Amino acid sequence: MGPISISRVSELLPLTGEPLALDLVNTRPHTPDGPVDLLATPAALGTWLTLQAERLPGYPSEAALTAADLAAVHAVREHTAVAIDHLRRGEKPPASALAGLNLAQRAAPAILELGWDGTSVTAVPQRAGTVGVRLAARLAAAAGELLADPAFAAVRACEASDCVMLFLPAHPRRRWCSAARCGNRARVARYYQRHRTT
Repeated sequence: MGPISISRVSELLPLTGEPLALDLVNTRPHTPDGPVDLLATPAALGTWLTLQAERLPGYPSEAALTAADLAAVHAVREHTAVAIDHLRRGEKPPASALAGLNLAQRAAPAILELGWDGTSVTAVPQRAGTVGVRLAARLAAAAGELLADPAFAAVRACEASDCVMLFLPAHPRRRWCSAARCGNRARVARYYQRHRTT
């Protein structure tokens, strides 16, 4: 891919704020130059983890991430995307996608690690294993939560013709992945279309 214009920078920023599993799947947007993987490198994964720090606390910066960590996340992303795609079409997800998500979770099961803070017992979810194994397990669990949630039926694809982003609308009239991203482009296109014909 060649140089990126300033107007397209927002297209390459990961869409965040959706359920975690959708945020993960949405790291593969389309641009005028074709699909882009926003998690193509360990450094890019580190950047995404920084954006997700409130929901994924305790994961290291990009310097500590490896190609193996990235591969584990990519596998979960692919299994999640396949399962979501099938469910959105009213089809049974492939057994391989569900098995892949289950396998990722089994590799680092969550336990409640008990501690004492000086006045009471604390219980903090913890997972054992390498960063990639722990992260893949957490992301696979998020995918499972989304896929099993009755609200999943409301997941939509952005209505922009060149967008592949998915979202769970808080308002039933929401049509775009982001008002600033695709919604604004659609409004501008409609404006120019109306004024071009007059």
